Amino acid sequence: MNRQHFSIILGGILFLAVAMGISRFAFTPILPFMRVDENLSFTQGGWLASSNYIGYFIGALGAGFVNRSKKNFLLLNVFINVFSILLMGLIESYLIWILLRFIAGLTSGFIFVLTSSIVMDYLAANLLTRWSGYLFSGVGFGIALSGLFVPYFEASFNWQGSWLGLGALSVLFLATTIFLWRNLNVKNHIKEPKSADNNIWRGFMPWLIIAYGLEGLGYIITGTFLVDIIYNIESLRAYAGYSWVLAGLAAIPSAPIWMKCMSRFSTVSMMSLAYSMQIIGILLPVLSQSAWSVLLSAMSFGFTFVGLVTMSTAYARQLFPKQSNYIVSILTTFYAIGQIIGPVIASRLETHFRTFKAPLLFAGGTVTLALALLLVGYFYSRKSPVHLAADIKY
Repeated sequence: MNRQHFSIILGGILFLAVAMGISRFAFTPILPFMRVDENLSFTQGGWLASSNYIGYFIGALGAGFVNRSKKNFLLLNVFINVFSILLMGLIESYLIWILLRFIAGLTSGFIFVLTSSIVMDYLAANLLTRWSGYLFSGVGFGIALSGLFVPYFEASFNWQGSWLGLGALSVLFLATTIFLWRNLNVKNHIKEPKSADNNIWRGFMPWLIIAYGLEGLGYIITGTFLVDIIYNIESLRAYAGYSWVLAGLAAIPSAPIWMKCMSRFSTVSMMSLAYSMQIIGILLPVLSQSAWSVLLSAMSFGFTFVGLVTMSTAYARQLFPKQSNYIVSILTTFYAIGQIIGPVIASRLETHFRTFKAPLLFAGGTVTLALALLLVGYFYSRKSPVHLAADIKY
């Protein structure tokens, strides 16, 4: 690991912090303040979230077709993404917020897929694949920053100041990465293994893709409304901000930890463990409305969702190294479809049953189904000639 390698990884971490941790997930701790100050309903908050995820779906799908000028196209999307963050704090119009959240989602989809592809291809070309887990720590880093800064910015400058403050931080991260990546020349030096099967729709992969899509549907309910749910429980309101900080802090080391575990155990066993931990974390606030339960739920959320993103994309990238854009795009697209549906279903369930327990029970059930399909797919595909996740060690 020399200075150049470190710079490439750090730049990728900062880009994921901007696109995922700030542009996408800062909405979670800011939403309660927006709902109170702007008199937004739970349903209106859900539509703002879904608008972002519709954009993310389109961006993730479109990123799979970007084969030339990846770096320049990526930088353009980061610039637009940061601009959308700043505008959220300058404009007070619900319809324009819908548009801005869509733009933020669209560019985030491109940023996630292209950053993952560029950095993971670079690491693979330099025989440094084992370091790829650190890239995804950027998601948790951004979440932790948003959780730390939003209460401070809101107390001093209202919810508008939160968007502007985080936007200024994003500008700093963009400028830093442009400097760090000044000598990065994006080329595809990866050689396809002779034994590789180029058809991703055979064997275990379709099962993994569907399970990953259901994970997107289930986890995003917690990811969108966790802080809002805690904020609206009077006895736990003081813990609302801390919960999101804990989610981010748990997410930061999660990717390297899960990658390390994958070097000793099979991919399927580690993914099954992560799914199981997430299910327990989602259901904890349903079973107990205490400080320890909601904070443990937040930590479980951060630790497992980034881990599942890391393991799924790293595994797919390992199987199809020359199709990194395409395979990461397919996974992220199915993930995004789930994220579009999740907040809308959650808001409808909350409105109908008048309790936050309904959407959390639905989320827990959805992730349980994802785990079941993952295991069924593994046992069904054991005799397939296509590589199995359980056979790969990192």
